[in-house]
Amino acid sequence: MRIFGCVFFAAITIVLIYFLDNQLTLNGSKTPRFGFFLSPQKGFWQNAEPANANFNGNFNFTQLLGKTEVYFDERLVPHVYAENEHDAWFVQGYLHAKFRLWQMDFQTYAAAGRLSEIMGDSSSGTNFLKIDKFFRRLGMVYGAEKTLHAMESDPQTKSACDAYTAGVNTYINSLDEKDYPLEYKLLNYRPELWTNMKSALLVKYMSYDLAGYEQDFERTNAKALLTKAQYEALFPYVEDSTQLIITDALPKIKDQPVVTIPSTADSLYFNYKALVAPLDSAIKPDKNNGSNNWAVAGSKTKSGRPILCNDPHLGLNLPSLWYEMQISTPAFNVYGVSLPGAPNILIGFNNNCAWGLTNAERDVRDYYEIKFRDSTMQQYWYNGVWQNAEMRNEIIKIRSKPNDTEHIAITVFGPVMYDPHYPDKLHTNKYYACHWQAHNESNELGSILKLLRAKNYTDYLEATSTFECPSQNFVFADKPGDIAIHQAGKFPALWYRQGDFIMPGFDSSYAWQAYIPDSLQPVMHNPERGFVSSANQAPYDTKIYPYYIPAYFSLYRGWLINRNLSFMQNITTDDMERLQTSFYNLLAEKALPVLLNNVSFSKLNKTEKNYLTVVSSWNLENDSASIGATVFKLWMDSSISKIYGDELNSSGLPVPNVEPAALLKNIEKDSAKLFADDISTSEKETLEEDITAAFKSIVPVLEKAKRDGVIEWGKFKDGGIAHLLKIPAFSRLHVNAGGGVNIINAFGKDHGPSWRMIVELTDDINAYGVYPGGQSGNPGSKYYDDFINTWAAGKYYRIHLYDKQTISSQKNNLGVMIFVK
Repeated sequence: MRIFGCVFFAAITIVLIYFLDNQLTLNGSKTPRFGFFLSPQKGFWQNAEPANANFNGNFNFTQLLGKTEVYFDERLVPHVYAENEHDAWFVQGYLHAKFRLWQMDFQTYAAAGRLSEIMGDSSSGTNFLKIDKFFRRLGMVYGAEKTLHAMESDPQTKSACDAYTAGVNTYINSLDEKDYPLEYKLLNYRPELWTNMKSALLVKYMSYDLAGYEQDFERTNAKALLTKAQYEALFPYVEDSTQLIITDALPKIKDQPVVTIPSTADSLYFNYKALVAPLDSAIKPDKNNGSNNWAVAGSKTKSGRPILCNDPHLGLNLPSLWYEMQISTPAFNVYGVSLPGAPNILIGFNNNCAWGLTNAERDVRDYYEIKFRDSTMQQYWYNGVWQNAEMRNEIIKIRSKPNDTEHIAITVFGPVMYDPHYPDKLHTNKYYACHWQAHNESNELGSILKLLRAKNYTDYLEATSTFECPSQNFVFADKPGDIAIHQAGKFPALWYRQGDFIMPGFDSSYAWQAYIPDSLQPVMHNPERGFVSSANQAPYDTKIYPYYIPAYFSLYRGWLINRNLSFMQNITTDDMERLQTSFYNLLAEKALPVLLNNVSFSKLNKTEKNYLTVVSSWNLENDSASIGATVFKLWMDSSISKIYGDELNSSGLPVPNVEPAALLKNIEKDSAKLFADDISTSEKETLEEDITAAFKSIVPVLEKAKRDGVIEWGKFKDGGIAHLLKIPAFSRLHVNAGGGVNIINAFGKDHGPSWRMIVELTDDINAYGVYPGGQSGNPGSKYYDDFINTWAAGKYYRIHLYDKQTISSQKNNLGVMIFVK
């Protein structure tokens, strides 16, 4: 009996050791190693940060050249004072790693197509292997290699990156297992050393997020389903009411590149009717990745000095996309937000000027059909001969499983993204190559490093002129009174509709023939109207611009911003705060009268009439308590679906969404009658019947929302800021705030103003900022998400470009770190 007891307890011990020392599969996900994760000495307990934690430290590192002092203010924003630039970038790398290591590491795993290494091929319903294959085949690593070469070919950029990487790795090498960020413990892996390649991957991921959106397959399907007149009505080039970014006349230049439309364009491109479907149509950056920025001249402000404003609209996550800081060196003194993972202050201001960014929305990613000699993909047909393809073998490591290897052919256009081994949904066995500006060698990080040194308009223009992809609208203002805006990027010179659809890649006739000269990408400098602005709208008058500009332009935010700035005088920073957080719905101002004019009131029941009264008496503000905003959003979406859905959805394949502006224009021009009749029924429907039916269809949704207590707009759209791993306990969900798509304050479901900044260029700069997160990436820290309530309420923090003496005397600082050699 005694032996049985010993054997029994020994067996129990062995089983416990196994279960505590190994990851288990539970509901499709892997658990952490519970023995390590629950260990009081090394587990998650060590990530609980005391509420009164201080951030003091004295560090001696041989990589340093001098002394650097870091003062953490009351919001944990570091103010870095370095004796030289090398040490400034080293310390930035160290601080990024200390406060955001897992975030920056995880994002570069994603960009490199390596998530399967740490997550397995799938987990919790997410197919990580599919995501990895997508990014490998898109050419993210291929493009990052070229970016790295450009970065390291520029001495200034290489020096900054080398110092930054050394700072990150110095922090990583100082870590014991107990110090690992919580996510490493949950996922049971450890940080790997940083490299300059990882910084290049971060830049490339920014290119994907901001210049990777395209609808070539979707538009090809729409072209096959619609007549030419229908297509042009639904997907116009640019809306007539667009407020252009650059209103100045275009310069006249000699030797302007001439682009030639292929002789086969009608038969092989415009009139070619074929349905296509990418395998991964769901993997796309957010179409609404955009922003607002503007600068007003001193002639319109109360202080007589320019005011610059910026709020980039991006995906909202925790840890936050941004890390706020000041960096002061003998060469520059700059404050703003940085992207953890590279040496930078991307948006901000220095002693002399301020700058901000919005996305240009230009489509610089096209697909070409390729003809290979055989299934080995060694040779492809191009310009009448068989050309040799370069082959890349991309090895994807998969946790606890054998590796997967993607054999990717590289053509003159770029990597072959789709082939029989990675087919489209229709399994046509066709080959499609991706031609993307982000594949080309360029050094955007170098442009940013120049910009933060800018002292005047000339410096700003020199810095932005080398920024290629993702193309951005750089707004600028300085203390002497200059304001300007420049759409910076490298764009192909295209003929009308080139690249909207999949193109034949059998010869060079459909290839990009030239790039648009810099002189045809003008800057608007000190305009007479007293302001410059952009909100992702068209840059130039497309009726006279010599080249086609494929893009996904926004309309209503830019329109409303310009309308406000045009009449505003004696502007203050308080005025700019109110404009930047405005909930006014200009789309509803234009659309609601049209909808109300076409609804048949007599065909509505009592409940439906009550909701019609709600929306017709709505004040057009998308604030959190509004019910009218909820009714309008549902009605608008339902009307578009009712009128156009039968034509566009008949194939069951992806097609572009019809924008509200297209519906309004079609109703105004009476061309909505092209679509009003539902082709799936025998009756002939009218526009009035469609809009009435659309309204009736949303009432059950509204009634359910009312019963559930979520009919008010803030609760209905249910915005939130999720952790990158979508762990609810690490997220701030159900953030009840107004906003939405087409609203200046663009907070939606999980997307919106990721950083709000207002800078008045007075002698002592008067600046304000806020982002929806916190400085720490540790969910166990009080500084993880402490800015969110302020941001959601439309409030700001005063931000300071302190001198060292002033910051060192602040009584509410959270700590001081000293770095010396």
